[in-house]
Amino acid sequence: MALAVGGGVVTFIVAYYFSYWNTQVGYAPVQPVPFSHRLHAGQLGMDCRYCHANVERSPEAMIPPTQTCMGCHSVVRTESAALAPVRESWETGEPIEWVRVHNLPDHAYFDHSIHLSIGVGCATCHGRIDQMEVVTNQTPLSMSWCLDCHRNPEPNLRPVSEITNMAWEREEGEEITYARYALPPETCSGCHR
Repeated sequence: MALAVGGGVVTFIVAYYFSYWNTQVGYAPVQPVPFSHRLHAGQLGMDCRYCHANVERSPEAMIPPTQTCMGCHSVVRTESAALAPVRESWETGEPIEWVRVHNLPDHAYFDHSIHLSIGVGCATCHGRIDQMEVVTNQTPLSMSWCLDCHRNPEPNLRPVSEITNMAWEREEGEEITYARYALPPETCSGCHR
């Protein structure tokens, strides 16, 4: 009997750990401003690095400050009711309280700049942001998901010049290799520091 109960508990824990509830696939929080990546990154063709300016130099992609929004919205859609929180933030100096969509646990270390510098594109982890009205977590960002890529990174590499091109696809037979490319860590200390 104890073996059956123990097996059931272990099965539940494993099933929960790998479930969408735990990996947050599909998570799409309500934001304080209805920002459309489909409009900005898709229709307008804005490069990810315009808003996430330090993503190639820093571990964090950074949530853009109000100043970035106002670079355009001081002249575009200046009376929009949806942009009232942006204008208020600009006037008061208080930051907009954006809700992070892609959350890694505190015990996991991830550096955007390292991944981008070898040619892992934004869409690999974040999905086709340029087609999302509301950003939704598309990938599990779990340890096993990351390790699958670390063990076989080649399918996820693209030319560094194409890291923010959401529509980029590898041509048949095209190989992407880099002289500076080293095998990513598969040991615990590579991501748990």
